Amino acid sequence: MTSQLTETGNLPKRSGEVAISMASAMDLKLFKVFRAVVEAGGFTAAQVELNISLAAISKQISDLEIRLGMRLCTRGREKFCLTEQGKIIYDASLDLFGALDNFRDRLGNVRGELLGDLNIAVIDNTVSDPDSPLVEALKALQSKAPKAKVRLSVASLDEIEQGLIKGRFAVGIVPVYSGKDDFQVMPLYDEVSELYCSANHPFFSLKDEDIDEQCLAKAEFVEHGYAVNIERPKQLGIRNVTAVATQGEAVAIRLKTGRYLGYLPTHWAKSYVERGEMRSVKGHVFAIATPVKLLYRQQVPRNPLLDVFLKIMQESSGANNQS
Repeated sequence: MTSQLTETGNLPKRSGEVAISMASAMDLKLFKVFRAVVEAGGFTAAQVELNISLAAISKQISDLEIRLGMRLCTRGREKFCLTEQGKIIYDASLDLFGALDNFRDRLGNVRGELLGDLNIAVIDNTVSDPDSPLVEALKALQSKAPKAKVRLSVASLDEIEQGLIKGRFAVGIVPVYSGKDDFQVMPLYDEVSELYCSANHPFFSLKDEDIDEQCLAKAEFVEHGYAVNIERPKQLGIRNVTAVATQGEAVAIRLKTGRYLGYLPTHWAKSYVERGEMRSVKGHVFAIATPVKLLYRQQVPRNPLLDVFLKIMQESSGANNQS
């Protein structure tokens, strides 16, 4: 059975009027499926989000391609990848759903309800930080807007930045942010980290006073990707960084090989220390405080749900900073 798509990936040419009438009658469900596939990074990964079968996803993407008359992505045995046309359609779909969200929000305001979606992205390994106001803020938001849908994603700093720019995320909570003109920045709290080694490292059995300059000069360090611009304690100086990891868990894996020293948030490393798998090296002597900040973009028209969440976070962070 031949596809309506030609070998070049396009439908037979139609008049502009017919194409426009088809586009205006598009089923939004197909665009939602396409967006979910793109943001999940492929058909298989999108099954959980969409709660439909792989075959159903494939058919709906094919239907969208046929109705648009263009190939949107490559799939199959090859790695999932958007075509140039697919990238344009994805960006346009973000604008489309943004406009629909704004309409729904304004309708909710007329009714006196807080409605809509709020997509929040956070860096990894923050849930155990007692200074983070996020959990309490989400509870407060749920109380004020019980009908709102809040989606929480864990992502890298680069992914959060790109997600904010493209509209995937409304809010990002990230460490060590120097600021860009694209974003509004709200300081939240400082995350304390210390230098750690694992039970397999030669330092593990040493007392802090026995770990001198000569020992540190020979040690190898693993650097956290987002933390390269943090000012290190002067006592630590410039060290032999021979490995880089992009997430806290990746740092921990490197440490457990017994070869490296590296920084971890104290709240996250606590469980490893309690199990005797890691120890802090010279404790507070080498401790650092990493600023954690909230990023968002100004929206026109304003998103009432986002405004309420920002106000809650600002009040929570203010209480934290005073304590």
